[in-house]
Amino acid sequence: MRAVSSSSRERAKNIFQVKMSAQEAKVLLSLSREAVDALRDGVNFRKSPEGSCYIIFKGRDGLKACRNLCKHQGGLFIQDMEDMGGRTVKCTKHNWKLDLSTMKYVNPPDSFLQDELDVESLEDGGVQLVELSPPDPWLTDPREAQKLQEGEVKITYLTHACMELQVGNRKCLLDPWLTGPAFARGWWLLHEPPADWRERLCSADLIYISHMHSDHLSYPTLKILSKKRPDVPIYVGDTSRPVFWNLEQSEVQLTNINVVPFGVWVNVDEHLRFMILMDGIHPEMDTCIIFDYKGHLILNTVDCTRPNGGKLPLNVDLMMSDFAGGASGFPMTFYGGKYTDAWKAEFIKTERKKLLNYKAQMVKSLQPKIYCPFAGYFVEAHPSDKYIKDTNIKNQAEDLNALINKLAPNILTWTPLPGAALDLAVALRGPQDRKWITDPPAGVKLYKDSWEMDLYVEELNRAVGHEIFKHHSWIPFYYSWAGFRDYNLVVRVIETDDHFEALADGYDYLVDFLDLSFPAARPKREHAYLEVKNRVGVIRHVVLHGGLWDDLYIGFQNRISRDPDIYHHKFWNHFQTHLPVCGPDWTLFLQHLTPSAEPPQQDSPYLCCVL
Repeated sequence: MRAVSSSSRERAKNIFQVKMSAQEAKVLLSLSREAVDALRDGVNFRKSPEGSCYIIFKGRDGLKACRNLCKHQGGLFIQDMEDMGGRTVKCTKHNWKLDLSTMKYVNPPDSFLQDELDVESLEDGGVQLVELSPPDPWLTDPREAQKLQEGEVKITYLTHACMELQVGNRKCLLDPWLTGPAFARGWWLLHEPPADWRERLCSADLIYISHMHSDHLSYPTLKILSKKRPDVPIYVGDTSRPVFWNLEQSEVQLTNINVVPFGVWVNVDEHLRFMILMDGIHPEMDTCIIFDYKGHLILNTVDCTRPNGGKLPLNVDLMMSDFAGGASGFPMTFYGGKYTDAWKAEFIKTERKKLLNYKAQMVKSLQPKIYCPFAGYFVEAHPSDKYIKDTNIKNQAEDLNALINKLAPNILTWTPLPGAALDLAVALRGPQDRKWITDPPAGVKLYKDSWEMDLYVEELNRAVGHEIFKHHSWIPFYYSWAGFRDYNLVVRVIETDDHFEALADGYDYLVDFLDLSFPAARPKREHAYLEVKNRVGVIRHVVLHGGLWDDLYIGFQNRISRDPDIYHHKFWNHFQTHLPVCGPDWTLFLQHLTPSAEPPQQDSPYLCCVL
């Protein structure tokens, strides 16, 4: 475990123990010699006796195999009828295409590589598909479940993804977003947290933060914590992008941040331990967590699309996960071409239904004793985002629980309200005892109707007048710092007002990422093209502080048009995840300004800046 401070290192000696297990080979599918001989050239779909689906590609170089599962968001593949070469399959969820001969996704280009299974030949001419993986890490040092006393384990919902776990004499707080916006000014809390949320926050024995998105890592919330309890132990997973990459310039003073390796138990005391797991789709960022108290498991998968690569413990006492959807700029912020309001409405409706069924089937397969949907209670409350609020319809927790009750009536479901608490000991007695839930007192305000918006919008807008934006050469300086190039994409960036109308005195420029130049007009060669309109306060705040573009994209603070209409995964992944951890050195930029650094004015709608 890595810690950010000496105090956390000292604490780690007392509470942290690691137990590791070796990898093992797992046979997923066996084919007899006859079955191998029956494989046709190209794409073959096969199902195991357990019902798992696989794809086998027969080519000149032999057999390749993978799971029938799109690495983007877990959709199933079907034959690509447009593929004359017989090599590609198409995802039924978002139409991503996978070339099985190379295990590369060809649409979108430069995105994922599919995880390949080993194809082992048997002596009798058959083959088996084998996956090398560690054993389920939660089975390391198993504990027999002890009987719980009433009140010994209580789970209280505060708001969005924030739960308070009171386990024995410890209080654990999960993903505390309790005040202020997330994603710049795009997301606001739907629920009013309990009136004593500050006391709950500052009295926590430990805090877990699943990932760096601002609806989980909330600096406005942590700023309040740091004034009273800067040394509270905070635990995060050892992701390749550090969760607290922005701590230094956040002006939040926290001194006890602990970075924990995946798949090992962290012992808090004699009875309580936890284990952090990575997401199979976004291992560089997303994590989830298992708590074990006296042998009773609480699983919180948070926002993970395929937590732990899809391998999770069965029959846990309580499972929690996200449910709502709508946490993406696509397709709400896109315009032009097919992106009419009617197309968006139909797409969102279909995606909501897919997500609802996916979550319900996952819960059914894992068979937790109790399931609670959370981490989806946000609203696009700012008046300028009324279009997004009206368009971005989300799933309701009640609907998901109703579907689970239909598919798996043996699973208890809980639709939480702010301040409501679940008593695990009482719940495990059986569904007939409804005293397992304590609802908030009658008359308590449950839904927010004010958010101090002006305070946070003004903070963003202060970036607009910063000295660096008086000099056109900030553009090449910023994109050079960002470090993305050698990709045949031209992006036009336009600064706008709140209604996405171009500002007369705003910047409007082109970036050619093939050679990282800044032309006055689009190049004559064939190239992909994006046009991105950004609200000026947000884009300048992101540029000034070296922030990730999630504030723009997930926060609905831009509008996007593309030609051709394909997703450039490599570009977005870089600006949403892989920007440098240290922000641009604007002090150095200002010190080295010279008259020659200023570009000449052009008779063009674009500003011309050349490195």
